Amino acid sequence: MSTTAAVVTAVAAFMAGFSGAAIFFRATFVVGPLAEYGVPRSTWNLLGAAKLAGAVGLLVGYAVPAVGVAAAIGLVLYFAGAVVTVLRARAYGHIPFPLIYMAPAVAVLALA
Repeated sequence: MSTTAAVVTAVAAFMAGFSGAAIFFRATFVVGPLAEYGVPRSTWNLLGAAKLAGAVGLLVGYAVPAVGVAAAIGLVLYFAGAVVTVLRARAYGHIPFPLIYMAPAVAVLALA
């Protein structure tokens, strides 16, 4: 793994982990929009767990590259779903946020 790929993977893992932890800690900047979009509260912990699992998977990818690729694919799909959710809620000004979190996962795939 190149230095660039290692750094991008670490950044992607940090961002996904931060986003997942923000859900568990009920950070207003994350759960406020979730409520606004109509995402049921019963799924919030699952969403946070999915992000944390993606972050862990990216880190495991240092030792087992296939796991890292699978985690990156999962995170790209997760954040693509987030974009769809934002679009369905017609919160067009919020579209950049899931894209910002998706970008490092896409870069991990590009560098794999």
